[in-house]
Amino acid sequence: MTTEDIPEVTEVSGSGIPIRGNDIDTDQIIPARFMKVVTFDGLGEFAFFDVRFDENDDPKDHPMNEDRFQDSSVMVVNNNFGCGSSREHAPQALMRWGIDALIGEGFAEIFAGNCLALGIPTVTADSETIEELQAWVDENPDGEIDIDVEAETVTYGGQTIDVTVDDAQRKALVEGVWDTTALMKANAGEVAKLAEELPYVEAGQIPDAE
Repeated sequence: MTTEDIPEVTEVSGSGIPIRGNDIDTDQIIPARFMKVVTFDGLGEFAFFDVRFDENDDPKDHPMNEDRFQDSSVMVVNNNFGCGSSREHAPQALMRWGIDALIGEGFAEIFAGNCLALGIPTVTADSETIEELQAWVDENPDGEIDIDVEAETVTYGGQTIDVTVDDAQRKALVEGVWDTTALMKANAGEVAKLAEELPYVEAGQIPDAE
């Protein structure tokens, strides 16, 4: 594993899916009973499960159940999306459903951080801009949305709008340093070397750098 293996995320494109409502928390995004898994594989089918299905597992009226949005990869949400408990399963479930980026009025800080760890941009705009984009997505389910992370713009329907990307997030995505686990693996030798110099770390506690 090297830092070259971490892709830069400068642009994301795809059709959109509108998820309306403020303060949508992580328990709605992925109910707790589906978090008892060894890996994150398969979580996508349980994204928004209790909002999408009734007690008999029959589908409710929800965008993620509509055929026209099944290939969508850009989720357009409202304010304080991803609030509540800091479960990393929430963005994992969205990613495995097919989401590559989110555009919204605002995101809970920990949720946005968990998205960044997966290379998923969370870009923001004002409520009027978001409502207009959600309406456009409803009318154009196959319409392309282009997110330029570096330039902080979103282009759709022949128009380009300004959005905001957190400075630290933009730097990490654009420079390809968003995967901290991969970065640590890529620098395992330096980590081991530093650990050897720390007086409170015993030799047996230092793993071999591969």
